[in-house]
Amino acid sequence: MSLEVKVQNNQIENAIKTLKRQLIRDGVLKELKNRRAYEKPSVKKKRKQREARRRRQKAARRSSRFSR
Repeated sequence: MSLEVKVQNNQIENAIKTLKRQLIRDGVLKELKNRRAYEKPSVKKKRKQREARRRRQKAARRSSRFSR
């Protein structure tokens, strides 16, 4: 996977913002944060369940909003 951000007109700040937005969207920063320290398997399992529950609730909210 390759990620590329081009700097135009010497606007480095805008390029950094764009790069950061892409990293957040791809989940790279979240993955780095999770890998900084060891996570016990039980804690990892609970975290994954919590994330899945949040995704399901979000999907349910979206589907109910559009079905009106």
